[in-house]
Amino acid sequence: MKAYRGIIMLLAAEFSFAAATVFAKFVTNSSTIPAVEITFFRFFFGIWISYWALKKTGFSFKPVNKKFVIWRGILNTFAVILFFTAVKHTTITNANMLNMTYPIFIFLFAPFFGIEKITLSKLAFLILSIVGIYLVIQPTFDHILMGDLISLASGIVGGVSVLTLRKARETESTFLILFYLMAIGTIINGLFMVPVFEVPTFTQSLFIIASALMGVAGQAFITYGYKFIEASKGSIISSSRIIFAVLLGIIIFDERMNTRLIIGAGLILYSVTSLAWFEAKQIKK
Repeated sequence: MKAYRGIIMLLAAEFSFAAATVFAKFVTNSSTIPAVEITFFRFFFGIWISYWALKKTGFSFKPVNKKFVIWRGILNTFAVILFFTAVKHTTITNANMLNMTYPIFIFLFAPFFGIEKITLSKLAFLILSIVGIYLVIQPTFDHILMGDLISLASGIVGGVSVLTLRKARETESTFLILFYLMAIGTIINGLFMVPVFEVPTFTQSLFIIASALMGVAGQAFITYGYKFIEASKGSIISSSRIIFAVLLGIIIFDERMNTRLIIGAGLILYSVTSLAWFEAKQIKK
């Protein structure tokens, strides 16, 4: 029963993350409000929720390994800003799909953190994922969406961010890492937001708050869900965000799926889930 609870929580988390991009897209489609204004409130609301959770658990607010906790906060902040900037300039489908390539970059950069080595089987999946990325972005000499490149950049930064999270989790509690992540995100995001801040309309404010709350809810679901399921198996379930994003994009924004995009999405999804399966196998050994 606990495993099923974990699965439900992680599915809810990925749906929440996908829904957060939908509300953000409503704002960016109807205004010139910058992405940093939307992401600021996600971090700001997250501070208070993570502070309450950390206070309730009774864990110390003082990190043992400050370096990785701080780097986790910095890298995650830029990953989120890049991701929501991409949402403004590309489709919901592409933004989420390319952002979800982050597990691929985890395996690519893991050796530099002394975590694990790249094997031939993993290298094969990395190559498959690169082909998938190429099919999704569909680059030509006269056409390439900047939003797609920014989405991919958010996946790269997000992958390195998760590696710092792994190192931080060796000595720190989940809620302490989350609290510092939100605090650092609010400060950095706030510095970027102040010069470009635009006063939103009432409707836009509701969408911004909804996007922020869905993002925080997703973080809460994923934190709670990992109490009942192994991280490696959880990363496979997290790939469901690609499916949620595709469905929401088609239903709400009438985004179209062509054969090339479907094949690319399939290769990325297969590569990500296969790499996660390999990790689960190694953990059992």
